[in-house]
Amino acid sequence: MTDWDIKKLQILRTLNERGTVTATAEALLMTPSAVSQQLSNLAKQLGVPLLEAQGRRVRLTDAAHLVLRHADAVFAQLERADAELSGYLRGEAGLVRVGAFSTAVPALVVPAVRQLRTLHPALEVRVREAEAAEAYELLSNGDVDLALSLAAHAPTARDPRFSRVPLLADPLDVALPAGHPLARAAGLRLAGLSGEPWIFGGSGPWSEITLAACEAAGFVPEQAHSAAGWTAILAMVEAGMGVALVPRMATGPERAGRTGVVMRVLSADQPRRHVVAAVRRGAEEGAGVGRVLGALRDAAASRAG
Repeated sequence: MTDWDIKKLQILRTLNERGTVTATAEALLMTPSAVSQQLSNLAKQLGVPLLEAQGRRVRLTDAAHLVLRHADAVFAQLERADAELSGYLRGEAGLVRVGAFSTAVPALVVPAVRQLRTLHPALEVRVREAEAAEAYELLSNGDVDLALSLAAHAPTARDPRFSRVPLLADPLDVALPAGHPLARAAGLRLAGLSGEPWIFGGSGPWSEITLAACEAAGFVPEQAHSAAGWTAILAMVEAGMGVALVPRMATGPERAGRTGVVMRVLSADQPRRHVVAAVRRGAEEGAGVGRVLGALRDAAASRAG
């Protein structure tokens, strides 16, 4: 029988994700020569070539991709075994590390933690705020056990490394200065704001979401000002400097008491961003992760209702 070495398979898997031996070495805290040696040994053990030169880089052979397809199933099964063993040993106790983007923390994670403190007080949830795209890197590296992200910035559902759980379709409302001519207009549509100065981030997920929503409504927004935080964005809207799309989840102190801002629900072309939770495939069967997912579903259902 072929000698399957889990550590070497992880190195091959990481090389496939990172693209270069140097990046793989950095991710695994190894030297590039050690990475190359381990992969060479794995190729000898399996009896097939795994790498071939491509200029100054290397690429995975067809045989390597075949090995990885089976390795993904192996790692998923190991996650299931780890999850079951953890549940057996700790019962209701345990630690689940959650990575979540900023607006998801107060809107979904905090209500979920409050529920879990009542129902499962021995289950500890440790929260780490991270950008939507960064959350998957943390999940892949094992730095968090569950990631809250946006579907538009997540790996595809076919990615064998992760299991994704849809949580919420979060509507985007438009923030207008209180004195704006359209602040009280009936049947407000996003297309009706095509000539307005817009406020959104210079790059990143929120910039992409704003651009995509406006383009779907038939126009490219004129970016008058750039900001990433809701406090800054809403302060500029209140000052009459422009308009902005704001996710309904982004409630809290930054919106409280801003009498100079009118939040309008768009009547026909209401854009939405889709919030998803993800875990490493197989880990969803663990008791702790399952309970956290359940609490997040409850928090999302409460907001949707």
